[in-house]
Amino acid sequence: MKRNVVECLILALLLFVIPLFAMGGAPREENGGETSSAAPAPEPESADTADDFAILDTSTGNVIHVSRLEFLRGGAAAEIPPSYELEAIKAQAAAAYTYYARLREQQEQSPDPSLKGADFSANLSIGEKYVTPELMKSRYGDRYEEYYAKLDEAAHAVNGLVLRSGGELIDAVFYAISAGVTESSADIWGGERSYLVPVASPGDCYAAGYRTSAVFSAEELKTALLSADASLTFGDDPAAWLTDLQRTGSGSVLSLNVGGVSMDGGKFRSALGLRSQNFTFTFADNSFTFTICGYGHGVGMSQVGAQYMAEQGASWEDILHWYYPGISIEAL
Repeated sequence: MKRNVVECLILALLLFVIPLFAMGGAPREENGGETSSAAPAPEPESADTADDFAILDTSTGNVIHVSRLEFLRGGAAAEIPPSYELEAIKAQAAAAYTYYARLREQQEQSPDPSLKGADFSANLSIGEKYVTPELMKSRYGDRYEEYYAKLDEAAHAVNGLVLRSGGELIDAVFYAISAGVTESSADIWGGERSYLVPVASPGDCYAAGYRTSAVFSAEELKTALLSADASLTFGDDPAAWLTDLQRTGSGSVLSLNVGGVSMDGGKFRSALGLRSQNFTFTFADNSFTFTICGYGHGVGMSQVGAQYMAEQGASWEDILHWYYPGISIEAL
């Protein structure tokens, strides 16, 4: 634990505090004023609109329509705890709306017949991508009115605003916890985006789930990897099965040698169910022990990082400009 705190402090000094002052993103002053180098966002719309999302509910097979404000509330609720700071919730709502508005544009240009005219699909019975008011009541219990009011305030604050780069809606991806520095989309997925590049996110290493571990016996690991790729071969010495780990600049495993064959780091992570691609491992007593940092793909906005920035006084605009550098916040 002591080691984690020391690592976090070093990351904060080298990767966050210094760059943050360099970009002018100082925390809010005690009187409620704030300073930021980012251009202020345009005034959001205050009323709901006919603009909506069509969602194919995979739990029923029905297509439902939700208005913009409904989705801003429910989309944020699906991704971030309502107990988070209001500015973090606003940032999440704007990012989620932009992400799915981009999918809507893609469906308009090239419809997928399996979606039955919807913009995207989701299992609404479990609140995947969008949480209905009914499900909110079930989840939040006695705190439903409090949390709904908070989500509603965030929704109204960003209603009608989206994130753009070069005039296009951005691929506003997000995830739970980074490993202290976010990843480049070019490294993780092979598609370069000027706004999906590594930025410091040292507040993440204070999160309860920042560092986790997973243990597999040699046979369990072999079975899991063969399920992902039946062509792999394994020798008699398990200690020699995993070699030649290649990493991104932010620390995630790009690829590794598995039984003499190169495997993509994302595929390896998926096969073992690891929380991220940023991992190390040891082998002893016929078992592999993995130590994993972060939770998620690591590209774009860290939700825990957004919460940390909000706690330090950053606005939702500051958060989005930090995690998606070079973007603009514009009226839809």
